[in-house]
Amino acid sequence: MWTEQSPTEQLPSRVLRVAAAQACPVAGDVEANAGVVAAMVREAAEGGARVVVFPEKFLTGYEPGLIAAEPERCAVQVEDGRLRGVQEACRESGVVAVVGAAVHDGVGLYVSALVIDGDGRLAGRYDKQTLFAAEREVYRHGEAGCTVEVDGWRLGLGVCYDAGFPEHARGAVLDGCHAYLVGALFGVGKGHHESRMWFPARAFDNTMYAVLANHVGHTGGWHTCGGSAVWGPDGRLVVEAGPDKRQLVFADLSPDVLRAARAAHTMVRDLRDTSSAPRTRYRL
Repeated sequence: MWTEQSPTEQLPSRVLRVAAAQACPVAGDVEANAGVVAAMVREAAEGGARVVVFPEKFLTGYEPGLIAAEPERCAVQVEDGRLRGVQEACRESGVVAVVGAAVHDGVGLYVSALVIDGDGRLAGRYDKQTLFAAEREVYRHGEAGCTVEVDGWRLGLGVCYDAGFPEHARGAVLDGCHAYLVGALFGVGKGHHESRMWFPARAFDNTMYAVLANHVGHTGGWHTCGGSAVWGPDGRLVVEAGPDKRQLVFADLSPDVLRAARAAHTMVRDLRDTSSAPRTRYRL
């Protein structure tokens, strides 16, 4: 429950350590990939993290063709028993995991981020709102944004292509978010460049932290580029993983750094919605 104070003015009171995870999934093997997630949740806990973010569709692999052909096997189902090991790891460690998966809810398929809380409960689900290219042939668009609160930190969730649209992260900050957490798939070639354009911009424009968890290796026909990372609310890189190895990177999200960034860069506080304002045109 948000207070009556403007949500963009409310700041957390203590540091939150987050981790961004990268690894290579097994195509369509939810059980095997859940085992990797559980192990990395425990690694994140050993590193002092309270929250760990995993790449887009990590539990299933990217694999749109395989998932569309065999959704009962290759997608995550509601109340899926294959997630028990992940839930146990979260419960034992107190870590909150944001885990990418293709989800089949009995009606349709979604590209989702599952939120498993520190008590091991499946506490929430965000469905990707902005589908990329051929994804639209397989998946349904998500209908709502998602904010998760952990230890006073409001965390806005996104999945990959969502982050390419300034409006998506802006919606998160206007809901009071202090950080933007995104599981993604960026490939070798233009993917690294795109991620290094999008995420610093989303962080700086909204004076909030941005966290990217990307794949490594090959999945769904993509050769991915790793580079999972965290950017500060001033848009500067805080920490970055390598391009091709399973890895966790850690960052401490600081209320003091957040406060200083918002004092120095007042775009969110001064924001006026000019999107529907009339335009004056001159032909010269």
